[in-house]
Amino acid sequence: MLQVEGLTKTYGDKTLFDDLTFTISEKQRIGLIGINGTGKSTLLKILAGIESADKGELLHPNDYHIEYLPQQPDLDAELTVLEQIYYGDSDMMVTMRAYEQSLLLFEQNPESDQDQKQFMKWQQKMDEMNAWEANTVAKTILMKLGVTDFSAPVKQLSGGQKKRVAIAKALIQPADLLLLDEPTNHLDHATIEWLEGFLAGYKGAIVLITHDRYFLNRVTNQMYELDQGRLFKYEGNYEVFLEKKAERELNEAQQDQKRQNLLRRELAWLRRGAKARTTKQKARIQRVEALQEEEGVTGRGEFDFAIGSRRLGKQVIELTNVSKSYGNKTLINHLNYLIVPGERLGIVGPNGSGKTTLLNMLASRIEADSGEILTGETVHIGYYTQEDAEINGELRVIEYIKEIAEVVYTSDGKTITAEQMLERFLFPRSMQWTYIRRLSGGERRRLYLLRVLMSEPNVLFLDEPTNDLDTQTLSVLEDYLEQFPGVVITVSHDRYFLDRVVDHLLVFEGDGLITRFQGHYSDYLVHKQNQLEREKATELAKETPVVERKEPRKKLSYKDQLEWNQIEEKIETLEAKKDALEKEIAEAGSDYGFIQERMTEKEKIEQALEQTIERWTELSLLIEEIEQK
Repeated sequence: MLQVEGLTKTYGDKTLFDDLTFTISEKQRIGLIGINGTGKSTLLKILAGIESADKGELLHPNDYHIEYLPQQPDLDAELTVLEQIYYGDSDMMVTMRAYEQSLLLFEQNPESDQDQKQFMKWQQKMDEMNAWEANTVAKTILMKLGVTDFSAPVKQLSGGQKKRVAIAKALIQPADLLLLDEPTNHLDHATIEWLEGFLAGYKGAIVLITHDRYFLNRVTNQMYELDQGRLFKYEGNYEVFLEKKAERELNEAQQDQKRQNLLRRELAWLRRGAKARTTKQKARIQRVEALQEEEGVTGRGEFDFAIGSRRLGKQVIELTNVSKSYGNKTLINHLNYLIVPGERLGIVGPNGSGKTTLLNMLASRIEADSGEILTGETVHIGYYTQEDAEINGELRVIEYIKEIAEVVYTSDGKTITAEQMLERFLFPRSMQWTYIRRLSGGERRRLYLLRVLMSEPNVLFLDEPTNDLDTQTLSVLEDYLEQFPGVVITVSHDRYFLDRVVDHLLVFEGDGLITRFQGHYSDYLVHKQNQLEREKATELAKETPVVERKEPRKKLSYKDQLEWNQIEEKIETLEAKKDALEKEIAEAGSDYGFIQERMTEKEKIEQALEQTIERWTELSLLIEEIEQK
């Protein structure tokens, strides 16, 4: 158990949190939420011992181990993928590296007694440390996360691959408390689903920050919300949190209304100009001053109006026979698509399949190899990109937004000022004259998003907006898009966001193949699952012979009796083969082809073992039934 008492952290004159006290117990699954800039990542870093608090202390047993996954992993560029997994466990890393080297030398010189002795020495050391199982687990988790080249140097990996290696390292190390900062960034749906299942069986406690609201809902059993320096705790998952938070905000609004009414009455009394400045009168003045100093309820950024974007004609964007390749890799192959007014299109698919490339071609940032892209004359594109836009840190928040527009107009002609739009995007008036250099990374991304929207586009491109925005900002954006009269095209892995924003999909299948799906993203996932099950059932039907129904037998047939006599030995043999394959995988080093071959064989053995155990159950029940007769 970890006890946190009186934790306080400030940056300059900004208080992130003040006097936080809470306890993290075994098996707790805590989701930590709050708007960007409230200190969520800082709190995780303090719990991990990476940053220090201004005040407060952490109390836990001496052998309490904390494992931390940062939002931007800092890996050793000179290590290989597998070495990075064991970085920090020097004995394990030295042993693994020495074993791999001795195995390589022994394979090159099998007649050398010295190489054989070194190999046997490190093989024995692997046995003593139970490193075979650890190695198998490490490789399995890496493959589940989509990392297949275990010997690749970290410096050659993309940002997304580095994040996956860091996730694997965090999951593999046994810990009492696992801290995860945005673990779902750069992960596709299948990998996120696997991670949900893995965390469900995790033995330690978990505290995680994520924008993925479905993930929050399925993984957590408690929610912590950082709001204006205070910590609010809610028992239950994200769905329960939304209900409880609505109740809390309603109660706060009622209390604030009472405060305002009392303040009006007190001010009215004072303005009557009582002549005697009695002790009671002085006390009344002090009470009014105290009421005025109390902070009221901060606006929650709700949209109840539609921004009147520029007029959009009937012709938006049309793609005719468009293709795009990089080297030998085909991303888009002869794509034909017509974007129409009011379109709500989601673009989904694996990382690196060409989704952002398509957006860049639609925005005329890169050219197609072949085909034609026609853009209507009235189209005005607003493009929220994955790359960090260069923002002048010496500008104030309000100045940065007013560079684009001082007011925007609603669809019914009313004006909304830059200050009001900032408030709706969770920048209160007290923050609008802050220098941009003092904002957190997430706050800058929120400000950049608002600048894109303030340009009043009629076609909006959003490239992975959920990677950098907190859940509350996403909720504001979703409300905005609900009222937005133009076209919305978004690339995203976020299931909740896609379900709320789009109504049909372009699905990048790989090798240039792009298919269309009419419906929400959750509908598509159900469709894919049903399709896989149908294919599996078809294959199984081909392999399974048709068995005629027979009358109940009085005794086992000769064939069944023979099978019963041998079945336990068969189970033992399959289990031994499975164990042997696991050891071969652990010893395989970085030979991915060999590992993949053995993993496939292992899956077949496991399937055969499961079928044999099922058959053993059937025969044992049959024998029991015969004996009872």
